[in-house]
Amino acid sequence: MKNDSLLEGLIAATRESGEIIRRQWEEERRVRHKGCVDLVTQTDVAVEAFLKERLAALAPGVGFLAEESSEDGARPSGDCWIIDPVDGTTNFVHRIPQVGTSVALWLDGRVELGVVNAPMMNECFWAARGKGAFLNGAPIAVSGEEQLQQCLCATGFPYDVGRKLPEVLERLRVMLPATQGMRRIGAASIDLAYVACGRLDLFYELWLKPWDMAAGWLLVEEAGGRLTNPSESGYAFGEEVVASNGHTHAEACALLRAAAKNAALTREAAGTASC
Repeated sequence: MKNDSLLEGLIAATRESGEIIRRQWEEERRVRHKGCVDLVTQTDVAVEAFLKERLAALAPGVGFLAEESSEDGARPSGDCWIIDPVDGTTNFVHRIPQVGTSVALWLDGRVELGVVNAPMMNECFWAARGKGAFLNGAPIAVSGEEQLQQCLCATGFPYDVGRKLPEVLERLRVMLPATQGMRRIGAASIDLAYVACGRLDLFYELWLKPWDMAAGWLLVEEAGGRLTNPSESGYAFGEEVVASNGHTHAEACALLRAAAKNAALTREAAGTASC
């Protein structure tokens, strides 16, 4: 498979799938719940089905790891397309335009191609390993900010946030005063694309799935940034994500490691108090 021709086909298919989101934007939502607040719409299902059909023809024999048809906790087990058809489904249901379709090509244990398309904002981000990152065809790069205090940071919250408050709140407690400000956009693929193009300087989040961040991972790295876990020992799906412009990465990771320890102590104390 030639990655250049695959990338061209991937961009075309992902952009075309965005027309499904556009057509259904003003239609009545048919929503079902996967959990208490985790939503699925007819648009999620339609976009995923469209992409599977187009990408299967583009790269016969390559499998799929897609949000609406994969089990929770699934990881790539071979070469596959990693797909989030509508990242930010809650945004979509409420007609908030920060909605993305994220598609990555996973080959030989790493992401080789990635596209994040935000159809309601007319923005399509893409990257190819070793070839750079782009927004609507123009090269993009991470910010040059070197002071954490001047960094705009984003994060996200899990659907079952009520059960994970110590982890969420402790990270906010340390990151809010350490940065210029915090944003919660509601779609991790968009967060990572924004780090890649310099709109955000920093992003962290726990409990992301591969389809939430695979394409954005490559975007950040190809735009000159870093993406690791808080220990800075690399990254594996399922770990906490820290993505940055690189300059502030070590300082942010140190704060997040401290926050994780404090959250563990909070949980331990709560457990002891309840006995």
